[in-house]
Amino acid sequence: MNKSLGALLAICLAGLQFLAVLLVVFSSFVTSEQALIQHARSLLRDVGVNTIEHSKGFLSPAEGAAELAARLAQNRVIASDDTGALEQLLFQQLQIASQFAGIYYGGGDGDFVYVMRTPDGPGPFRSKIITRADDGSRQVELIWRDDNFNPVARRMDPEDTYDPRTRPWFIKASAEKATIWTDPYIFFSSQQPGITLAAPVIRESGEIHGVVGVDIEISMISHFLSRLNIGDHGRALIIHRDGDVIAHPNLELIKTRSDDGTLRFVNIAEFDDPIAREAFAPLLEGGQIRVLEETDAQFDYQGASYVSTVMPIISDKLPWTIAVYAPEDDFTSVIKHNRATNIWIAALVAIATGFVGLALANYIHKPVRAFAVRSALISQGEIDPNEPMPRTYRELERANDTLVREISARRATEDEYGQTFDLSTRGMAQIAPETGTFIRTNDRFRAITGYNAEEIAGMQFSDLRAPGGPEAAPFWLADVTEAGDHTMNQELLLRRKDGGSVWVAVNAIMIRDSAGRALHVVATVDDISEGREQAAQIVRLSRDLSHLARGHTMGQMAAGLAHELNQPLAAIAQNADTAILVLDEHPETGPELPEILQEIEKQSLRAGEIIRALRGFIRKDEGTRAPFDFAALVDQTLRLVQPEATDAGVTIRTDLPARLPEVTANRIQIAQIIVNLLRNAIEAMNEPGNNARQVTLGARAEGERLHVTVEDTGPGVPANVTLFTQFETTKPGGMGLGLSICRAIAETNGGALWQDGEPGEGARFHFTLPLTQAA
Repeated sequence: MNKSLGALLAICLAGLQFLAVLLVVFSSFVTSEQALIQHARSLLRDVGVNTIEHSKGFLSPAEGAAELAARLAQNRVIASDDTGALEQLLFQQLQIASQFAGIYYGGGDGDFVYVMRTPDGPGPFRSKIITRADDGSRQVELIWRDDNFNPVARRMDPEDTYDPRTRPWFIKASAEKATIWTDPYIFFSSQQPGITLAAPVIRESGEIHGVVGVDIEISMISHFLSRLNIGDHGRALIIHRDGDVIAHPNLELIKTRSDDGTLRFVNIAEFDDPIAREAFAPLLEGGQIRVLEETDAQFDYQGASYVSTVMPIISDKLPWTIAVYAPEDDFTSVIKHNRATNIWIAALVAIATGFVGLALANYIHKPVRAFAVRSALISQGEIDPNEPMPRTYRELERANDTLVREISARRATEDEYGQTFDLSTRGMAQIAPETGTFIRTNDRFRAITGYNAEEIAGMQFSDLRAPGGPEAAPFWLADVTEAGDHTMNQELLLRRKDGGSVWVAVNAIMIRDSAGRALHVVATVDDISEGREQAAQIVRLSRDLSHLARGHTMGQMAAGLAHELNQPLAAIAQNADTAILVLDEHPETGPELPEILQEIEKQSLRAGEIIRALRGFIRKDEGTRAPFDFAALVDQTLRLVQPEATDAGVTIRTDLPARLPEVTANRIQIAQIIVNLLRNAIEAMNEPGNNARQVTLGARAEGERLHVTVEDTGPGVPANVTLFTQFETTKPGGMGLGLSICRAIAETNGGALWQDGEPGEGARFHFTLPLTQAA
């Protein structure tokens, strides 16, 4: 039996060792491969960052030189009309920066001073000076100079018609009044890629006096890219926002000829580097490359895997994207070749380990057998399990270590719970279930109640209940021995230390141990005072609207009835007066009938006076106006009508600017207008066959008025209906007073209410209110 167990242990040991070595080999391979690929990405990222910094460093002298020349001219240190001094300044700046192809100044009057490099000319530098005389004539002089500013050759060019004021760099810099960069282009003279920077010369009056410009050849950036070491076959390139490749290790690849024979940059979609085209052409969408953050990617081309990195654009002035790619094999080929060798080494190590395992099997088996004997003795009660373990009994040592680790882990969990409890953004409290005394509270709970930790430690939950609030239901005081999941979810009014009160939502649950014994209650407390106040405001608004609507309806009805009754009363008085005149012509009638007719006339005139007094009283009731936030009122009124809109399947959309100025009006009356118009729109669209059900409420300030629009997608107003007329309505059972009341309210508050739109195209109502600053 021992020999069988030893052989089994040896075989298992050898097999496990082989698997372990294989696992290590493959894990090492995968880890190394991932590490190398990550290193490759880091290298590509570093190349991108270095290229960005090199490009900025290459171009920054131009910006400094242009702005320096502009400031000198602007501050009249060098007068722009002194062409000699200006030419010498530009010459010095050109000598300082080798990357400058030319530097120039264009005046607002058309004068022009341009100093450029001419390697193939009579001298290394050539100046072009255009001046204008008072009579409007112009003179163009070309001067070649040596390195010491000495003239080498001169000639006049009367056929030159160049005017700097018509050039894009002059126009753009003058319009923006700031330093600008042009998009890269191919210089006509040198046929090299370049870019132009221009800085305006601004007088104290704000007038553009001229523009200083610098032409920079950026071919040196391509030379810089060609010197970068990105694996064996990696490449870096710079792509403009419009997709043109403006820099590449192979300078000839970035230039091509247009149909008119001029040179232009090659777009990435037609670039003659197939790997770069495969990697970066998909970035071109809608004629633009928009890279907002550094992006790493992997792609395959002709069976080979590549890694790539694309950097975000350098800046708004230089919208260039640095793109880098390299084959994965440049970094991982060595470890791939070593993988097979490592597998064979693993097999040999496993075989050797197997033989060693046979020799160790018996030695390993002895402590195992001793452990089995000791276990049997412990099971029979012959050995105390607390006795010291034999030195060879390593398993129990590991078990003991495991137990210690479990205890440590439990303590760590308790510490994490404590931190979660203390740092929670909600009020938290632990409560003794037998007494309701606070065991522990966090900062948020104490901030809600106003007590500090020492003060609240001896208090009970019932001590915080404010008079007049709902009764708390502390389930934990009922029967702490009762089994079950006891919870509490209630809104309560608590009393703060400063004497104030606060509404809170309390969620509490009983925590029990494995035996079901109550340990403590955990309660979470949220301050809901603000939410309840908002709900109360909405209820008050709804109540005020109902009251105002009844009052306005009765007032409008009374006014309408007064108008309608005035005419028959007038007719009665007139007829009675006529009858009296007829009776005067026939004196034979008795005295009683004239007296009756005179009484009829008197009482009808008295009724007319009462009606006129009633109308005057109604018109004088205009309400109280005060400034208020219109956006807040819209939010509250929408909550009132939202249930009706939901039942009718209507969507209410608001179109309000971020900030609306205050208006001055009767807030409740304006709420009635909004609610009435919204309800009219909802009812108008609640007809069968109307699928597009949407109401849009918009508002905008127009001069001293706020213009509000309520528009729906319903059937519109029928052509045979005259709106705003009392007792005329399109609703079954309607009184026809709603819109007339709304118009009266709008006019009473200093505004107006009207409707436009064609039948069948939805109804659109407008009303205006005076802004507070205009009221």
